[in-house]
Amino acid sequence: MNATYKQILWNQFGAAIDMLENAMTVCPEEIWGSSAGFSEFWYIAYHTLFWLDLYLSGSVENFAPPAPFGLSELDPEGIMPEKIYTKEELLNYLEHSRKKCKTFIQNLTDEIAVKPYKFGSIELPLLELLIYNMRHVQHHTAQLNLILRQKIDSAPRWVKQARN
Repeated sequence: MNATYKQILWNQFGAAIDMLENAMTVCPEEIWGSSAGFSEFWYIAYHTLFWLDLYLSGSVENFAPPAPFGLSELDPEGIMPEKIYTKEELLNYLEHSRKKCKTFIQNLTDEIAVKPYKFGSIELPLLELLIYNMRHVQHHTAQLNLILRQKIDSAPRWVKQARN
């Protein structure tokens, strides 16, 4: 894959990750875990990071999230993690995933880009999965920004390109 396309892809995927980071960073502690269950701010951030990381792994079999995170997101019963993850833990996970994403894009070749990926009902070439993944990050970032707007009448601004 040509270097210009890789840079364009990183500029936009990195911007989506930057927007997620911005929402997480400005979230006041009293909002971090203030709602019930799957709509909690911390959980939406965690869910987003978990799937970002998983989709960058190429397969479920090759996937192991960094400590202290487990595989509860894969449970078909939809169970919550055993604890509320702190902002610091999730920002560390975000940094892990940002580096993983940038490396994934830098190492993308035409051959890798068309390699099939299958997980559950998802069956896509890896390049399309990468774009799907970016859309997933942006979707949940928008949810977090909506929560911030509703709770504190403020949300981070749009990021047009990755910072780094």
